[in-house]
Amino acid sequence: MTTADSAGVITPQADASMTGTGSAPGTFGELLQGATAHEALDFLVTFPIDRGATAAFTTDPGRTDVSVFPPHKHRARGLAELMLREYGFAGGGHLHLRGELPEGKGLASSSADLTATARAVADALGLQAGPETVEHFLRRIEPTDGVMYPGTVSYYHREVRLKESIGTLPPLTVVGVEEGGVVDTIEFNRQSKNFSRAERLEYEDLLARITHAVRGGDLEVVGEVATRSAVMNERLRPKRLLPQMIALSRDIDALGVAIAHSGTALGLLIDQSDPEYTRKAAEARARATRLAGAATLYHSCRRPAS
Repeated sequence: MTTADSAGVITPQADASMTGTGSAPGTFGELLQGATAHEALDFLVTFPIDRGATAAFTTDPGRTDVSVFPPHKHRARGLAELMLREYGFAGGGHLHLRGELPEGKGLASSSADLTATARAVADALGLQAGPETVEHFLRRIEPTDGVMYPGTVSYYHREVRLKESIGTLPPLTVVGVEEGGVVDTIEFNRQSKNFSRAERLEYEDLLARITHAVRGGDLEVVGEVATRSAVMNERLRPKRLLPQMIALSRDIDALGVAIAHSGTALGLLIDQSDPEYTRKAAEARARATRLAGAATLYHSCRRPAS
């Protein structure tokens, strides 16, 4: 239990500990990633999936720092300590994270960890952590993918700022593969992309198209935009399997290909309402497994985590 003084500073009552929980989805890379034409700001369009991260945080008035499990989650620990300091909580705590996302593949595992952590710490302190509050803290930790917002959004990931809420995707399945290795997304995002004026104009057009498509439930256009974005990303981070995945998408009449622009994952997009869904999903998984050695099924996230 907590109390707040006249300045809004939170203090623990006696030696009580408080526990809170939080969760957040990952994203299967991005449906689109590029830069705006006029401001030349990098942006992405999120593709939230039904796998993510959960966090449990317990305050400990008897310590001054935060322990974290798994112990390599240094940024999540730093975020918890930052929030406790800013909210005026004098003690520390214990943070336990569980995740369903592979790390370093471009599925927003770090963003999901941090968003879940922010929600858990706030919950333990009896506070709300809406998207803007989560952004406020994550902006001081690292660039993020916008997973604190429900549904599909366009997002300025370098600035850690919402561009626009777009809507909710109709049910989609992703037959995902990955090319091996890991990518440091923070380091990738520090690199200058040097998009030409023509490229930025095309990205603006693609953004308008996918925004209209998501709001209208037009998955064919979603697939077309995602595939085009994957192709345009080749000069920044080539995917050796992209030509084969695009060919496979055409062979089985999938919607297209989505990628982790700053990661190693690629996926075939399949409409779950397609009358041929079962056949297409089975064939896609079998052929993708032969191509990459393994394939994993993901599904679009219909409800926001909290």
